[in-house]
Amino acid sequence: MISVQESSALFSLLSSEQRSFDQVMADFTSNFPSSLHFRICTAIATLLDDKPMLLPFQRLYGLCIIYQAYSSQEPSENPFISVLVNAASDDEGAKYERALVLQLLGSAGNKSTKEAFKLCATDYIKGFDSSAHAFPTRELLQEQYCSKVPREHYNSLFKNASVRNVIPDPDVPSQCDASSAEFDLQPGAKPKIGSGNRDEAIIGLLQNISLEGMEPSWIRPFPPRLPVQDGELVWLNPDNNHELLWDYGMCADTSRGAAVRDLIAKALKGPLAPTQQEQVLLELENDSKLVYHCGLTPRKLPELVENNPLIAVEVLIKLMNSPEISDYFTVLVNMDMSLHSMEVVNRLTTAVDLPTEFVHMYITNCISSCESIKDKYMQNRLVRLVCVFLQSLIRNKIINVQDLFIEVQAFCIEFSRIREAAGLFRLLKTLE
Repeated sequence: MISVQESSALFSLLSSEQRSFDQVMADFTSNFPSSLHFRICTAIATLLDDKPMLLPFQRLYGLCIIYQAYSSQEPSENPFISVLVNAASDDEGAKYERALVLQLLGSAGNKSTKEAFKLCATDYIKGFDSSAHAFPTRELLQEQYCSKVPREHYNSLFKNASVRNVIPDPDVPSQCDASSAEFDLQPGAKPKIGSGNRDEAIIGLLQNISLEGMEPSWIRPFPPRLPVQDGELVWLNPDNNHELLWDYGMCADTSRGAAVRDLIAKALKGPLAPTQQEQVLLELENDSKLVYHCGLTPRKLPELVENNPLIAVEVLIKLMNSPEISDYFTVLVNMDMSLHSMEVVNRLTTAVDLPTEFVHMYITNCISSCESIKDKYMQNRLVRLVCVFLQSLIRNKIINVQDLFIEVQAFCIEFSRIREAAGLFRLLKTLE
């Protein structure tokens, strides 16, 4: 029902013996949100159902909380109005308890109610005068407050046979004094219960209480199968699930883009002539779907980048909405760093929105390639290219330099002897 913290806070509120009714109700409203009110009131109603469960002043605070939880509504709209009506009309109950409920419901007038709520529960019990209160019958209260509450027309036999959540301890006599604070085992003395054990028991009950009680389970076994007769077909339920594989090339027009496929095949082996490059770019511009029929795969992308970077840029732009674009990016970021690969990435950053993770990974790969190369001439050449590439990305605000600041700064310091690296370092300082 309620958590450990909620049950401890609720029981602490019920045990505030020296606090006034107004203070207890105000603390309940401020400490428990409205979403918990129904569960809290359900727990209190279950505790109130067994009179020895709570001490007299705790019962009064519990009734006030049940009323306060729905005080913004009409009393008849309170889902726990039957609990309040039963407490107010219980002939065997304490009269001060019945009187308090009537004051909550407004049956005893408003003049004395405000003054009574300023008292704590103990003072209210001590100063209670039963002659000053009139107690209406149960029928009158039910007609006044419970007329709008729908009655339960049908109770399941299982519900009627349910076992209560709370049962008396057979080891504790019925005449036990529950208000004592310690055990008293003197011969002839009245049995008493320790308050610490009592509080722990009630808090534990609040945490594990349920709405219905323990009902017998309704066991409904599966009916047995009828025997299979001779000559009867046996129904088979195969348990294997086949995954549907779709052939995207089925019924495709194989004649489309024949010229583009031939030129792409040549572009993978070497640079195309300017007229051939223009023809490929023009065909792709006229029909963007030709890129799916040109014969290019992620595995072949590095050859196209090295031999014809402009065509590689145009093809990748056309493939941006393809589900396989991540495979092309993976190949591009893992291929050997070169002038053409940086040119392709640089052009892509200005043409489309590339994933930030891809750009960062490519920059990291470029820095790693510069650090691992052994030839000093080639190393200096690649460092210059990377520095120019990074300056272009930073000035065009393609990347947020703060995301890679430490890595790029370390790269500039390592190759500070190179003029381009020193210039990149100064640019970083201006952005720091």
